[in-house]
Amino acid sequence: MKSDIRFMNELFRIVNGALRLDVDKVRNYTAFLADKLEKDGDAASAGRLRKMLDESDHQLRPADASFRRTLPVDTDSRFPLIERVNLKAIDEPPVVLSQDQWDVVNEFLSIAKSHAQADAQGITGSINLLMYGPPGSGKSRLARHIARELDLELYVARLDGLISSFLGSTSKNIRALFDFAAKTPCVLFLDEFDAIAKLRGDSQELGELKRVVNSFLQNLDAMDSQSIILAATNHQELLDSAVWRRFGYRLELDFPGIEIRSQMWLQFLRSLDFDNDDIDLLADLSDGFSGSDIEEVSRRLKRRRVIGHPPQLKDAFQILQNIGIGEGEKRRFLSQLRGKNEHLIAQALRRRNKALYSTATLGRLFGVSKATAHRWTSMNAPTKHILTEGSNG
Repeated sequence: MKSDIRFMNELFRIVNGALRLDVDKVRNYTAFLADKLEKDGDAASAGRLRKMLDESDHQLRPADASFRRTLPVDTDSRFPLIERVNLKAIDEPPVVLSQDQWDVVNEFLSIAKSHAQADAQGITGSINLLMYGPPGSGKSRLARHIARELDLELYVARLDGLISSFLGSTSKNIRALFDFAAKTPCVLFLDEFDAIAKLRGDSQELGELKRVVNSFLQNLDAMDSQSIILAATNHQELLDSAVWRRFGYRLELDFPGIEIRSQMWLQFLRSLDFDNDDIDLLADLSDGFSGSDIEEVSRRLKRRRVIGHPPQLKDAFQILQNIGIGEGEKRRFLSQLRGKNEHLIAQALRRRNKALYSTATLGRLFGVSKATAHRWTSMNAPTKHILTEGSNG
C-alpha cells in the first residue's frame, strides 16, 4: 500500500491497538481502513484486508466474543449507554452558520482530518469540540454535519443511562463509554453534557457524584489523539470549570440573527412558492425564534400542501404566531402582540418597519384587501407604541 497520508490515521490506530494487544481496536480500524480503500478505488487492497480479518478471526478473538460494534450497556439495568445515528436515513438541509462560526468548525474539521501529521510532529491530545447555546440552535444538526464531513459514524451517549441508580456503577459506565469510543472509528457526541459535567461544582450533591465527574474527566483525558469528542449543552453556566479546559474548540450557537434567518427560510422553503420579499418578511417576523422553530414552521407549511392547502404568506404568519407560544416568549417580538386585535397588530408592524410592512403586504399577511389593511393602519392608534420602530434582529 502506498504511504498515502489519507490512510495514516487508521494505520497508526491499528499499530497502536496491536501494541496494546487491543483486538477490538485492531479489527475495527482494519475494517474501517478497508472501507476507505474501497471508496478510494482500491478494491484489491480492501479485499486483501477483509480476507485477512476473516482468516484470522478465530485466532484473534475468543470463540464466544461477539462481532465489533457491540454497544455498551449499564451493567445493572442493561440500559444502552450509547446509540448509533443512522446518518443516511436523515435528510436535512445544509447547516447555516455565520462566517465566524464556520471558521471554528472548518478549523476543527481540518485538524480532525490531519491526525497523522499532528502525531508525526508530536502534537498529542484528543480533538474535542464543545457546543453551547439555547435549545433549538442547531447543536445536534452540527454534530451530524461534522460526522458526515469526517465520513465517520456518529454515536450519541445516553447520559440518562450513564448515571446509574447504583452510584458505584456510574464510573464503570463512563469507562465502558470511552473504551467503546477509543476502539471504534466514530464521532462520540455527548448531548446535554451538563447532566454530568455540572455535578462536581454543586454543593448540594453527594461526594460520590463528585467522584463520578472526576472519573469522567480522567477518562476524557485518557482518550488518544485520534478520538473525536463532541459535547453540547444548553446550560454552559453550569459546567464545571475543569470541563472547559478539556475542550480546545468551543462554539457558541445562539438564536440566529436576521441574515442567518433569511438563509434558513430560503433553505427550508425551497420547495414552496415563496419569493424573496416573502423571505424578507419571514426573516423579520421570526426575530427571536430558533432555527428549529423556523424548521417547524416550514414543516407545517409542507404538511398543509400535502392535504391540498397551498401555503401562503398568511399561513406562515399564523403558524409563527402559534409557534411563538410557550418557552422563550419574551425574546420574540410577535409575543408582544398576543391578544391584540388585527388592526392593532397591523399598526404595530407598520411602525416596526414602514418599508417592509406596506399596506399591500399587511393585506397578504392577514388575508384581507389592501383597502382593509389601509383602513386598519389609519385608525386611531394608541399613544403608547406596542413595539419600537425597526427590526432588532
